Formats: sequence, C-alpha cells, structure tokens
Amino acid sequence: MELINGQKITLGTCYYPEHWDKNLWREDLERMKECGIEVVRIAEFAWSKIEPREGEFTYEFFNKFLDLAYEMNVKVIFCTPTATPPAWLTEKYPETLNAAIDGTLYRHGGRRHYNYNSPKYRELAKRIVEKSASHYGPHPAIIGWQIDNEINCEKSEFYSESDTAAFRIWLREKYNTLDTLNEAWGTVFWNQTYTDWSQIYVPRPTPSSSNNPHQVLDYTRFISDSACRFAALQSSVIRKYKKPEDFITTNGIFSNLDNHRMREESLDFITYDSYPNFAYCRDRFDQKEDSLRDRMWSRNLMEVRSISSNFGIMEQQSGANGWNTGMAAPTPKPGQMTLWTMQSIAHGADYISYFRWRTCTVGTEIYWHGLLDYSGRDNRRIAELKEIHKKTQCLSELAGSVYKAEAAVIRDYDNIWDSQLDTWHNAVEWQSQLSIFRAAQKTHTPLDYVYLRETTTIEQLQKYKVLFYPHPVLMSPERASLLEQYTAQGGTLIIGCRSAYKDMNGRCTTDCLPGLLKPLTGTDIPEYTLVSPEDTPPLINWDGQLLEAAVFNDQLTPVLPNAQVLALYENCYYEGTPALIKNTIQKGTVYHYGAAFNEQAAEVFLEKLDLKTPYEAHFTLPPQCEIAPRSKDGTTYYFILNYSNTPAVICLPHQKKDLFTQTYAQGTITLPPYGVKVYQ
Repeated sequence: MELINGQKITLGTCYYPEHWDKNLWREDLERMKECGIEVVRIAEFAWSKIEPREGEFTYEFFNKFLDLAYEMNVKVIFCTPTATPPAWLTEKYPETLNAAIDGTLYRHGGRRHYNYNSPKYRELAKRIVEKSASHYGPHPAIIGWQIDNEINCEKSEFYSESDTAAFRIWLREKYNTLDTLNEAWGTVFWNQTYTDWSQIYVPRPTPSSSNNPHQVLDYTRFISDSACRFAALQSSVIRKYKKPEDFITTNGIFSNLDNHRMREESLDFITYDSYPNFAYCRDRFDQKEDSLRDRMWSRNLMEVRSISSNFGIMEQQSGANGWNTGMAAPTPKPGQMTLWTMQSIAHGADYISYFRWRTCTVGTEIYWHGLLDYSGRDNRRIAELKEIHKKTQCLSELAGSVYKAEAAVIRDYDNIWDSQLDTWHNAVEWQSQLSIFRAAQKTHTPLDYVYLRETTTIEQLQKYKVLFYPHPVLMSPERASLLEQYTAQGGTLIIGCRSAYKDMNGRCTTDCLPGLLKPLTGTDIPEYTLVSPEDTPPLINWDGQLLEAAVFNDQLTPVLPNAQVLALYENCYYEGTPALIKNTIQKGTVYHYGAAFNEQAAEVFLEKLDLKTPYEAHFTLPPQCEIAPRSKDGTTYYFILNYSNTPAVICLPHQKKDLFTQTYAQGTITLPPYGVKVYQ
C-alpha cells in the first residue's frame, strides 16, 4: 500500500475540486507540493457530479482532475459519495430518508439525512459505488478509497419505517421466537409482552422517554450491525475494481457502531478526524472544568489505536472551526498545528491529512477554516505546514513503529451502549474513564485501550501487565473465563464498583454480586449505594492514604481464602466496611475497588503497581507535557509534547538523539509554548 506501509510519514489534505474554478486546480496542486503535501482526498460529497440525474452517469469532471493529479504526481484518495445523496434521489424516493424519533422525516438540505436500512437507498448507493469504482478504479492517480464519510456522525439513530422493518428481521434472526424475545427483554414489566412481530418497532416517543432498556440495547446493536453491513456492501464492490495495491478505509469513529468489526470486515486500516480545537469551542467551553483541553484528544487517539495500531488521520485540524450554527473555535495559535500533528503521529498515525486546503466560501461550513483562508493567499499556517513537512521527513525511520504501554483500560461495546441508557452506569463509567486517563497523562504513564470482543484472545490481553476494567456491568461467562485466564497466568486486573450485575441482555442478575466475577474477586457485595450529593464524600483509607469514594459505593466482604482486605471506608454509615479487596488467582492478582475511580485513586493504583512514570530515568517532565513512546525493532522513540502556552523545562539525564535536528542532547532543555521534541 502507498500509505501506512511502515516506510514513511506522509502528509495530505482534503480538497473539493467541485468547489473551485478549474483554473485554480493546477495552482493549488503546485502549492500543495511546495508544502510537502503528497496526497489529496476528493469526492465524498459529489454524487451529483457523477450521477446528476437518475441513471445518467458522467465521469468527465473527475477524469480531468485525476489526470491533472497524475500529471503532477499528486496521489488521490477517492471517496464514495453516499454521505449526501442528491436532491433528485430524496425527492423521488422519500423512503430513503432518515427520521426523528417521532417519525418526522429529515429533509434535504443538510447531510446525514439518508437511511442505510432503506432497501432503495442501499440499491442506489451500491450502484453509485459500482459506477465510481469500475470507472475510476484503474486510474493510476488513485491509491486508495474512502467509504462514505464519518459513518454515524451527527446521526447515529434511525427511526424510519425501513428501520422498523429491518429491526424486525434482525430480531427474528437473533431470537427465532417471540417467547425468547419476551424473556430477554423482560416484557412482562409494564405489560409490554408481544404476541406478533408486527407489534415491535424501533424506539418511539414514550412518556418520560422511558423505552424498555433491553429493547434499546438491542436496537443499538442493530444500528451498529446495519452500519457495518453498509460499509461491507461498499467495500465488497470496491474490491472488485480497485488496483491490488490500493487500500480501503473510512474516517472517524462514532457512536452506536462497532468500529473494530467494521475495520475487520471492510477496511485495511481506520482513519480518524482529529479536531483538538473542540476543547476551545465558545459554545462548549467551561472555564471551571478540570480537563486537559486539547490534550484530551490523546484519549481519542487511544481509541483509534485499539482499532489499527498504525492508522491515518483523514482530517487534521488546521484552522478555526465552526458551522454557521455553532462549534465556533479560534484559529490555532502558532505551534498548535504542529503540536496536534505530532500528537497524532505520537499515538500511531503514519498519514496526516489536513482539513482542508481552501476554506469554503459557501454553505454551512463557511467558518470551518482550512490551511488557506477565503482569499487563498499564503499565511502563517502555510509557513508552519512547511516546517511540519521538514520535521516529518526526519521521522521516516519510526514509520510502522507502535505505541508502547504496559497498562491498558478494557472497554467493550455492550457496556458502552448500556451506559448510554443507564444513568447509574453512565455516572460511574465516565467518572472512571476520564480519571484513569488524566492520572496516566499527568504522571507520564503510557496507556492503551483494549476492546473485549468475541474474537479477543488471551495473547492480546497478556501484552499488558495491568488491566483496568472499571465497570463491566454486563458480563458473560465467556468474558469472565477469559479474564480468569489472564489473571491465572500472571496478569493484574483492577475492577471497580457496579461490576457484573447484568447479563448480556441488560437484565439484573439474581446471583449474589459481583455475579460471574465472584470467583475472580473473591468478594461478596451485601449492600451498595449511590453517593448522595447531600452527603460528605465517603473516604477510603488505603495504607493511610485517604481517597474519595466517588459516585457509587459497593460494600465488600471477602469470601475466598486468598481474598485480603486492603482498605476500609471512612466518614460514612458503613465506616469500617471493606472498600478494596485483593484476591490472588494462581500467578495473578485481582483488585476489587468498591467505588468509581477519581484521579487520585487511579494515580495511587499506578504508583502501587509500579506503573507510574516508567520513563523517569530517561526524562524529567513537568505536568503540562505528555510523553508518548513508539517502538520498532528494539528501538524506542519518545515524543515529548508541551500543551501549555508557556515554555516547559525538561531534563535529559542521559544523552538522547534529537530526531528533528539529528544532533544529541542532554541536560536541561526548554520547549517553547506548544513545542514538541522527538528523541531516540
């Protein structure tokens, strides 16, 4: 493959030939090449340029652009245009439109208005992909294909009549009989028992928006399955026509979608759309929020890395963002575009494509700036891009290297989706997810995500010394068995409160908690409670360190011989009750923590398990800096990123090679505001 091949770091940009006079094309491509841009992405919103009227196909427009790109040695990623169907289509076939939960159809004029469960839309989408791939696939300028654009972005819920019809088919295939479905969904509650498949709909408006949670969980699984099948439909067509060396990808990771399955079934690698400037949006900004701001995008990149260890960035922030309806954020400050580029590379990206080359002068995204402003003249960001190109040329040797971490957080889609509709689950989940990430960042402790799936192997888990699985509310015997294997063979597992109290349908177990995990934790939970906002926060005393017992408290009891009490609750009516129990299983260890994790608790775990600051012997770093190691063939490359608007002083006790300058450094180094260094 031309990209993500372990040979080099490549730069690209998003370009929309249909937005600009053809006389600008050559000039734009020449200027791109001067900046180090080698690849452009085109056509994801250009269905009408290929099929202006139903059944009428014309290829001349993109033929001209592709020929010019090939002449100028600019490589092209060609997109399927299915994210925005044309007006003739939605007007003639309104059944292709998505709908709001009350059944009101979304109309033409925006994007993401299509419905991929509509048989007619799938038919027409398949046809435009077939026509595009069969015609353009052999073109020598094309090196890869993007499916759709940001699947499930903005709208990840579908409520049309087509969705209800498809949902019924999906449920029949899963449950076979209504009796089985009624049992799984607990429809005896509130007299919801179904006696005919025609009585079942996708979720609809109810008083207090209180749809059956088991139905909604299955509905979310159905949406994910539909999205994956839509991607697979397009991928299967493209593979018939693309050149053998060309890749298939899609961009972004969005909700109600098993991105791991989609990659395995349809893609050669995933690409991500990275917009750290969202941290500074006027309509989302909270001055009091204790967040890491743009540094939080490293967490998103962890998610991407769990899908593809090496990946691409299809849209990298390069200018101010904002639609005319909101999301307004400032122009990146000097150095921030470099910082965000290197943030992506540090976490595993080997391809960086900037959104966009020219800022659009019409439409909803007129405030979403690219590298060039409306006038198209050279500017500060273009000058910075040229410097970025010089830096990436110095990083070719680390292409194909992978991020290196000894600790990971386990996630799984079933629990993610359950937390979206269960307020108790959501409260503990996000408290812990963000706290563990923040603690790792501020202590310079590399961290991965690993997804627990049907295909997950013990070898994938054994890559990590320690696994956090904060709140596995939904638990299956198969997953419990895999976790037991991991710990028995020497791994360390940490779980928090609210673990294993539901089955995979979201039904609460009648077993003593923590249900299927009891053989691992060696604990019993005779009582539990949400922490009331009225109460003084309960505390957990662990070896004299007082930790706030955040959000929810399980009151633990050891019940197996190897279960050892490590910490007790204080400052509450269950004072003296165990709050942390350690259980030994053959060669490994399980820690059962009775609360959600706040940042302090997560840091204490990192420290006590000897994970905190693993590169302290190599670097002394202030809190505002992130360290991200990438490893290849026994060599480790260290990215040091300063997210602060003030200089950061770092110390290198031993001599390291500076990849940007190709010189050796030691001692005290000052990073400028938003500065980056890469050492070997």
